[in-house]
Amino acid sequence: MSGTAEEAAGWWRTAVSETGPDVIRFRGYPVEQLIGRVTLAQTVWLLLRGELPAGPQARLLEAALVAAVDHGPQAPSIAAARMAATCGVGLNSAVATGVGLLGDVHGGAGQQCMQLLERVRGRQDGGAALPDAVAAELAAYRERRAYVPGFGHRFHSRDPRRDPLVAMLAAAAADGVVPGAHLAVLVEVERQLGERRGSPVPVNVDGVTAALYCELGFAPELARGLFVLARSVGVLAHAWEETQAGTRIKGPLPPSFSAPYDGPPLRDLPGTAGEPG
Repeated sequence: MSGTAEEAAGWWRTAVSETGPDVIRFRGYPVEQLIGRVTLAQTVWLLLRGELPAGPQARLLEAALVAAVDHGPQAPSIAAARMAATCGVGLNSAVATGVGLLGDVHGGAGQQCMQLLERVRGRQDGGAALPDAVAAELAAYRERRAYVPGFGHRFHSRDPRRDPLVAMLAAAAADGVVPGAHLAVLVEVERQLGERRGSPVPVNVDGVTAALYCELGFAPELARGLFVLARSVGVLAHAWEETQAGTRIKGPLPPSFSAPYDGPPLRDLPGTAGEPG
């Protein structure tokens, strides 16, 4: 069966960008008009959403991206990128190694928290009061013995990224930039988790950016993509730093350390006992 030129031309049909001889346009805007006039955060919004954001929307998006850029070499994505950079694979492969570790557990909490917030909002739309809707959702997590995504942190008693982002989002809600309903859900989940534990369980960067992305109208799946986009900057910086150090084949432990062994003790292969080593 032979195809047509029209079929071939439409194989990768897209509304995102248009390219041709001397032409590059993003959602209809010539790139030469965007360069120097539009920020990267605004361009991200344009490509994902189809239109340029209003100024306050762009500032919220940029704040979320900045907050997620890096969390040090103890983060698996960063550590893996740094190790890869010492193996001669090239900077692009080192970055890909780090980004490739961003999955459901490391990098997916934002998407999962957005889904949690949306479920609570669904209960509210069904007539439940906010405290009751949150309580019902948290009861489902307890029944499954599941981790509540977006709250608490293994390093921080209070994530330093929480307060500035919550403050920005609250101010945006007060100004009518965003509705504020998802932020209200986030704060109520935080309150109930702390009340049940008897000590604060502050929202972390994944949780507050989840509320921010919900308020801005992004789909939950894009929360993970936006996290990957932001964290790629930190992955790149760490991989480049490790490359510049010139270290070769850097493993997870310094050479003076070895992983503890807890297998069978030393033993001889049958028929070889006493033979010289």
